[in-house]
Amino acid sequence: MNHPTQIIPISNLVLSLAPVCVVICILFFWTRSHGNATYAIIRMLIQLLLIGHLLMYLFKTENVYIVSLVLMMMVAVSSWISMRELMIKNIRIYRNILVSVMIGGGLTLVLVVKGVLGLEPWYVPDHIIPLASMIFANAMNTLSLAAERHEAELNRGAEYVEARNIAYKTALIPITNSMFAVGLVSLPGMMTGQILSGVSPLIAARYQIMVMSMLYGSSGLSAALYLFFARKSLVKS
Repeated sequence: MNHPTQIIPISNLVLSLAPVCVVICILFFWTRSHGNATYAIIRMLIQLLLIGHLLMYLFKTENVYIVSLVLMMMVAVSSWISMRELMIKNIRIYRNILVSVMIGGGLTLVLVVKGVLGLEPWYVPDHIIPLASMIFANAMNTLSLAAERHEAELNRGAEYVEARNIAYKTALIPITNSMFAVGLVSLPGMMTGQILSGVSPLIAARYQIMVMSMLYGSSGLSAALYLFFARKSLVKS
């Protein structure tokens, strides 16, 4: 039976922040380092409210240039955020991350959009923007872990190959755990959203298989490319 999507009143939405406030209080009393978490929550709220309004416009446009600009902005910002935990940040590292995300995430996006979904035109905004956001966000997280661990292993005196292998294996732990847990422990966002909107669970499962495959592939390819480029940078330096 299909049910209409439940609209969340603002008062109920505020209630959902109650557990967040509890966690912030625990951070404050235990560590006194609640500032970063508070900033992250405030930024999340502002960004999502703004992007909600922006997406209303983007989903109505069929301008290939606007969609392309949004995709390039996603790649640029995700690459910049990936460097956040690194001790050494420079233009060479940013370039390596940027190219890694563009190739690893970009090729995966093309495969999904043209090969799996067969979108015509390819820049259908309400499909490609959500898919690209998932791909580039997961590539960003995996790259961040790979880059930080690779830097740490090199700083402790490990050779490049050993540092690369450890960093790559570590970076893939979160997405690998997600693949083990999906369907047993968790119903991921896309599948849950489709089920709540009335889509058959069997159809939703197919979409989730596509999503998990594209996330694992784009994350693994992007991290591998970065670690490959990192060796080139070491040789040059």
